[in-house]
Amino acid sequence: MSSLEIVVVASAVALVTARWLPRRTRRPTAFSASVVVLLSGVALVWSSLRWQMVPVLTGAALVLPFAVAAELRARSGRPPRRARWWAALPASLVCLCLIAVGPAAAWALPVPTFPAPSGSFAVGTSVVQWTDTDRPENATPDDDRRTVVVQLWYPARKSPADAQRAAYLGRSDREADIVSDALADYVGVPAFLLDGLPRARTHAVVDAPVADGSGRFPVVLFSPGLGGVRTQNSAWAQELASHGYVVAALDHPYDSAAVVLADGRTIRTKVTATGDADRDEKRAAEWTAIRAADLSFVLTQLNRVARGELAGPVGGRMDTGRVAVAGHSLGGGSALQAARQDTRFDAVIDLDGFPHGPAPTRFPQPVLALTQDVHRDIDPDYIPRLTHVLGLSGATSYRLTVPGAAHLTFTDAPLYLPPVESIVGSQGRTDGPRITAAASLAFLDTTLRDQPDDLATALAAHGDLTVHSPRGSS
Repeated sequence: MSSLEIVVVASAVALVTARWLPRRTRRPTAFSASVVVLLSGVALVWSSLRWQMVPVLTGAALVLPFAVAAELRARSGRPPRRARWWAALPASLVCLCLIAVGPAAAWALPVPTFPAPSGSFAVGTSVVQWTDTDRPENATPDDDRRTVVVQLWYPARKSPADAQRAAYLGRSDREADIVSDALADYVGVPAFLLDGLPRARTHAVVDAPVADGSGRFPVVLFSPGLGGVRTQNSAWAQELASHGYVVAALDHPYDSAAVVLADGRTIRTKVTATGDADRDEKRAAEWTAIRAADLSFVLTQLNRVARGELAGPVGGRMDTGRVAVAGHSLGGGSALQAARQDTRFDAVIDLDGFPHGPAPTRFPQPVLALTQDVHRDIDPDYIPRLTHVLGLSGATSYRLTVPGAAHLTFTDAPLYLPPVESIVGSQGRTDGPRITAAASLAFLDTTLRDQPDDLATALAAHGDLTVHSPRGSS
């Protein structure tokens, strides 16, 4: 809650409880609370009223006329009229309950506060849009070419304390509102429930200058979950960037809930489930293939940026010879497929993603797979299928099962959704994103930077670890 919202709640509570105070403190409390709740309520409505504050203002509004009337009668010398205690008590309790709804709702659905990145670098961010002239857009009947929107997080110079931090969901307030509404529509909840998302700010600074120095930074590409958007793992991306990685996250048009293009057009998702398991699996394999091709295309574009052929905020500071591909849910499956098809990727991070697609074959890259608590009611084919794919890796791979984790634990969702175990797991608001980032960093430092840490020990600190050695190794 903001400071102004806290003032509104506190003054509303004081206004209701003034009726039950001793006579000598009743009047000054009621008067001061009336003034504060009026002024702060007007300021709140004027600045930007969140829906969580509506019941608070309603409770205060029900009491305010009685408090004002009593004050006016007292100032005119007439004795104030007071309701009998047996009538006033239920009314006071109802108003207090209304007021309590506000903080409870604000706690359950807060404006997300992102944990401060722990690395030595500040974080910059920039958004680019690229069109693959060699690929048609299969989702439209026209002769469109496949276009993707990519957000980069990268190590940056430290910005002034008053520098504008990047919005969570978009390049502008309009884009943030569009994407927030689309996400709400995609999951089937009223848009106002997620009105905290467009208000959120991250720790990244838009188009901040790249960090000083001559060294080059390894690159991590990221594909979000089905219907997800490029910013859905911003806490993870910022943490990696603060430790010296460039993270490039994709919006996949006609798959992501909403993609706002540079010309202002909005592309909404066309992905829907049919309810037929075989047909949905076939469609999931098709979406996975499209996403895998998107990831390879973006890597090609990043190579061009690194060579100076395309403009980009990081330019020649990217080391596109050390690249990992990552994703959540369908994006995790897409990352696995992209790596199998494109050996330019050196490592894979699969955040609770089911491997879709045709029968997998052997591939050379190591994999880190983070999975939700296997004791949950999950697809019985998931772990066997994932285990089979990990066994095909030509390098040592790892499956880390995080106790208490749910599917959304590995995203930003715990920062702004109700802390319901079946939705975001039992890791708390920040532990899920923290564990996801810590495990990813340990894996990336070993695979892309050849740091000689004991990776298995580092990963096992976060959950139940299974190590998959390459076939034929001792």
